[in-house]
Amino acid sequence: MFGPFRATSPLSGGLLWKIPFRLSAPQKARQRKRLRAVDTVIATLDTALRKQGSSLKEVERWKAEMPREEEMRPKDKYTVFDRKEKRYRKGIHKVPKWTRVSQRVNPPGF
Repeated sequence: MFGPFRATSPLSGGLLWKIPFRLSAPQKARQRKRLRAVDTVIATLDTALRKQGSSLKEVERWKAEMPREEEMRPKDKYTVFDRKEKRYRKGIHKVPKWTRVSQRVNPPGF
């Protein structure tokens, strides 16, 4: 408590690594770039498979279910559904591994 080794206020409680409330402009730009990169990979796979005269079920399912980056609303690009949140949305940067996992589809109405 007291003395030379007393706990400082940031260490005495709360998160060890503070996560900001909202995404910064560069984080949003990198998120859009990641979404576009995935879209180009899917498009490249689709054209290459079409040239060979074949297709993959997974690629066709991705194209049918997942919206492209241009089709997504900003709300869907930067937030995800979370039933424990007050307004059922939380920033995508608060999701573990948010840079590696695709979070494009949310429940209807949210």
